[in-house]
Amino acid sequence: MEEKHLIKYAVKVYLDELYSNSIYKYLATRYVHDKKFSEKLNEIAKKEKEHAVFWRCFLKSLGIDISQLKPSKVKLFLIKILSRFLRLGLTLKLLERGEREAIEIYMKILENFELSDEIKTKIKSILEEELIHENELIEEKAKFKEFLNYIRDAVLGMNDGLVEILSISAGLAGAYGNPIHVAIGGLIVAIGGSISMGLGVYAGVKAQKEVRVGIINRVASAVKYASLALIKRFYKKLIHRGFSKNVIDLMIKDLERNKSLLKNFAIKEEYGLKEETLENPIRAGVYTGLFYIIGSLFPLIPYFLMLPISTAILISFILAGVLLGLTGSIIALSADLDIKKKSFEMIIIGLGAATITYLIGLIASTVFGIKEI
Repeated sequence: MEEKHLIKYAVKVYLDELYSNSIYKYLATRYVHDKKFSEKLNEIAKKEKEHAVFWRCFLKSLGIDISQLKPSKVKLFLIKILSRFLRLGLTLKLLERGEREAIEIYMKILENFELSDEIKTKIKSILEEELIHENELIEEKAKFKEFLNYIRDAVLGMNDGLVEILSISAGLAGAYGNPIHVAIGGLIVAIGGSISMGLGVYAGVKAQKEVRVGIINRVASAVKYASLALIKRFYKKLIHRGFSKNVIDLMIKDLERNKSLLKNFAIKEEYGLKEETLENPIRAGVYTGLFYIIGSLFPLIPYFLMLPISTAILISFILAGVLLGLTGSIIALSADLDIKKKSFEMIIIGLGAATITYLIGLIASTVFGIKEI
């Protein structure tokens, strides 16, 4: 590949390292009460600074003027603000994504460009450190597994309420043309939808939890009364996976000595479950129902303000578009999807559905002779 592509990658990782250094230092000051975590963040920030110094020297060696290369102040400001609203669990997801993107660029540089052995060795060293950073963030993120589950329920509930009530209010606006009728009709549907959605999630999570608890209890009984049979089964699986006999023997000895380890191993190995990931059905239902009603209120605001119907429809669509972009970003972040693509997709789907129902409302108004009351 051409040198200009190498420069492009080098500039990007240089700016990313400076950006990461600032963010990690900022978070370290925010979580100074957690001394161990704060020290870890400061250590990562220090390494990111060292990486930036390397890339600065590398770019200078290529004759690039780096005096104007600085991380976006707007981007830094936004992530600092978002970190206060997203809380630590989602912030760690965002940082993990950044580390993963940096790792991908380093691998591209190593695979596609002719570099000196000294430079390659240094980049490999940086890559190893970035992988360590990513792993550390994954470990910290694991502490927020339950929180991230509830965030998922809340955001999905908000998104469902937003899209459904936006579509319904648009249809009512097209049919009746009276803001207060649209507002009241939309609110009634929102309340019913919130209750229905909350109860549905509660029932679903409760059933899922009962199934998982049943599996865990069966495994616990097997460990207590038939541990030998379990161990023999694991032995055969490990053999098929290609582990050496010496390694398997050591693992089996540990499993024989530690019943708790055997239980956890069986739960994860056989069913891919973890005891700590069981979600509270009541809390999941409440989060979903509550945020459903919150999301549904946004497109109704201009109708409750009794604005002219055309103005109300426009503002309703704008408010919904902004919130759809936000919920799409959070969904993408929590599920490791492309943020821009997911946000755009949510906006198009939500506003597209609302536009169709508005047109249906207009047609119904014409066909059935519905008049504004």
